[in-house]
Amino acid sequence: MLRLPEIHFEKRLKPPRWLGPAMPPIAVLAALIIGGLILWASGRDPIDIYQRMVRVSFTNPGALSATLVAATPLVLTGLAAAITFRMKVWNIGADGQLMIGAVFASAAGIALDEQGLAVSMTVMIIAGMVGGGLWAAIPALLRVYLNTSEVLTTLMLNYIAPLILFYLIFSTTSYWRDLTTEGARVFPRGKTILEGAFWPEYGGGVVVPFGFILGIVLAVLLTVVVRSTRFGFQMRVSADSPTAGRYAGIRTARLLVLVMVLSGAVAGIAGASQIGDFSHRLEPKILQFAVFGYTGIAVAALVRYHPLGVVVSAILVGALSNAGLALQGPELPLGLIGVNQGLILLLVAASEVSARYKVVVGRRPRTGHGAQQAGGDLDGGPAEEPASGGVS
Repeated sequence: MLRLPEIHFEKRLKPPRWLGPAMPPIAVLAALIIGGLILWASGRDPIDIYQRMVRVSFTNPGALSATLVAATPLVLTGLAAAITFRMKVWNIGADGQLMIGAVFASAAGIALDEQGLAVSMTVMIIAGMVGGGLWAAIPALLRVYLNTSEVLTTLMLNYIAPLILFYLIFSTTSYWRDLTTEGARVFPRGKTILEGAFWPEYGGGVVVPFGFILGIVLAVLLTVVVRSTRFGFQMRVSADSPTAGRYAGIRTARLLVLVMVLSGAVAGIAGASQIGDFSHRLEPKILQFAVFGYTGIAVAALVRYHPLGVVVSAILVGALSNAGLALQGPELPLGLIGVNQGLILLLVAASEVSARYKVVVGRRPRTGHGAQQAGGDLDGGPAEEPASGGVS
């Protein structure tokens, strides 16, 4: 009787140093190849489609500007995700934190629209950070004091935040609602900040939003913080083992709250950017359906949560989004472009597993401590979930 060879995963005890950084680019290349095969099977020329995608995303007049505009919120929400995910704290709530940051920033912009650009911009950024940080503090404190899952609490708060926005604009005569005209009373909308408070744009032929530049600055600062400060060292130790961190004297509960609040503050800056750079008023429907926070998680995952890599990843995802919108039509449905996006995210997630495990064919797994550890990790046991308990 024919017996098929055994196939199983085995943890890499000493992965090559190049393997982790190399896997995401390999995954992106593989996704493009598979996506090309799907395009070819559907009767389309993949080389022509990819050339058109590059043109509408980068080389056509105004294309790069549109890509940077699309990438701006993704840089900031990607950084928000990278901060917590590097510590293995799962903040899924950047979407809600962005919305609450937009509420605070909009209020500041309306109140200070005659104080000059420098003052209004500074206060709007601070207000957005406060709003996003406070919204992120709720699941952080629930995690520390009630041992609730931050995945669930941040996710549920993402549903509450847009309800607050809709209430402020559509269900009450709040400070944020425009009541200056009869049309605004019949068709509710938010107050628009004065033109003097609009955030600036830079560049000649290429428009670079101020929020994108701010995202690059934050990426550099976060890289320095993670690599070269005591706070970053504590984050790395707690990510590897909260127990070891407590024995080393790290107050892991306080650190978790600080990291969550910092992540929420960065997401709140994304909300401030939406007001200052783009919409110039609170727009609940746009913020609810844009899902910048969820896309930001994918952006961060593409580069293994490296802050500087988030900038590059956000440009790539922004380019794919622009290409999908620009090329959609009867000859090329938006779904076919979305297939490429989904393949990239799926294969990058699979590359994370490939960097830590290898496929073994034809022999039994090793026994002993190494195999037990690998098995525990693969099953989602304590070896890979230091953030799910043990906070003091």
